[in-house]
Amino acid sequence: MGALAGLLQQLGHEVSGSDLAFDPPMGPALESWGIRCLHGFDPAHLEPAPDLVVIGNVCRRDNIEATAAFERKLRVVHMAAALQQLVLEGTSPLVVAGTHGKTTTTALASYLLDRTGFEPGFLIGGLPVDFERSARPLTGKPRSLPVVGRSTRATPFVIEGDEYDTAFFEKTAKFLHYRAEVAIITSIEHDHVDIYPTFTSYRQAFERFVAEIPENGLIVAHAGDPNVVSVVQKHARARVTYYALADEARSDVPVQWLGAPAPGRGTSNAFDLYAGGVFASRFHTRLPGKHNLRNSLAALAAAAEGYGAPLNSLHAALADFGGVARRQQVLGSPRGIHVIDDFAHHPTAVLETLRALRARYSTGRLFCVFEPRSATACRKLHQELYPAAFGAADVVLIAPLGRQNLPPEERLDLSQLVADLRARGQQAEAPESVAGIVERLVAQAKSGDCIALLSNGRFGGIHELLLTRLLAA
Repeated sequence: MGALAGLLQQLGHEVSGSDLAFDPPMGPALESWGIRCLHGFDPAHLEPAPDLVVIGNVCRRDNIEATAAFERKLRVVHMAAALQQLVLEGTSPLVVAGTHGKTTTTALASYLLDRTGFEPGFLIGGLPVDFERSARPLTGKPRSLPVVGRSTRATPFVIEGDEYDTAFFEKTAKFLHYRAEVAIITSIEHDHVDIYPTFTSYRQAFERFVAEIPENGLIVAHAGDPNVVSVVQKHARARVTYYALADEARSDVPVQWLGAPAPGRGTSNAFDLYAGGVFASRFHTRLPGKHNLRNSLAALAAAAEGYGAPLNSLHAALADFGGVARRQQVLGSPRGIHVIDDFAHHPTAVLETLRALRARYSTGRLFCVFEPRSATACRKLHQELYPAAFGAADVVLIAPLGRQNLPPEERLDLSQLVADLRARGQQAEAPESVAGIVERLVAQAKSGDCIALLSNGRFGGIHELLLTRLLAA
């Protein structure tokens, strides 16, 4: 919603937004863009009457401002419809979908296409390092782009395709509204249990998404994920091109974009790219971890095969990509202690993030501080998967559940999680407060150690508090 507000403001609209809080990094960015940030929800925020009210999926049916908008018969849409009606017309939507890696891959695909002269529009669910904003309309009129071996495409608009629902008055996945012409599917693992109570219901959203991509479109699919392979094989009308790392490729799936991890330069991450079975070059990225090698392969395939970007130009662009805020973002290194902020909360994302940090910061101890905050993370759904997910960490500190209103039988059992981690030989605790977590970190962390703060929210201001206390200690 924040990225959408910035995008509409760039298109010349006057934009305001209501929320309970405007936390960093998006809150300060909104204010710097000239968006009026209205604290709390109040029908008075609808005076004078706006031309359009966009309601996000965080709003419930009893939200007083949303209720007032309907009662006053104002024009009301959800976020996906606003994009479809005001932004995407005349473009070639490149939609990045999947349980993991959407934000980084969206930012990377946008950057690669921008660096190779395509001037794409984009909307990214985070703040990319390489762009001033997280969203940008097309910089000129849509163009017709020739694609080798395919029909022409319009200028790309790269958008993060969220499978979460649109709004309380329209309960379908956002990515179904974007009319993808080129799509990336990174992974399919059960998530968002408040919307999709079963894996079958979750998978069905992806099945519909894949089936609606037109025959002249392109699907860039991760061959290392059996659920992705199954969905595209059964439901795709569009042409499918697969990507994978060498150690996860399947003999029964033709992988057109294969990456073999290779020695990097300094702190860079490297892989040898084989395109169509032919060695192309050794590619480098600043992003750590095998999961970011996969993200890189996906973005390269979409840019090159989907829109005709030349590989030699993509080679240089990939090496310069700076990443996205809150994705393994280094907040600082007070007293030689590296403090990292990351959005990971699903067990697979936690596992990949910690493995990447373990490889990059190998000389000291790795502290993992985890806030179970999302609807999925707060529930027992992944109780048995979390212990292994934290396996790369030396010390694990679990914050209180971010949602205390769940029935006890549904909640993630923090005591059991701590016991399971200790049984694996790890030091683990579940302090009762953010302050208690900070005190333990300040007392135990030493120069060379790495502290990973994992949360999909503000985490009680722990980022600023920890950096301040480490500097003062």
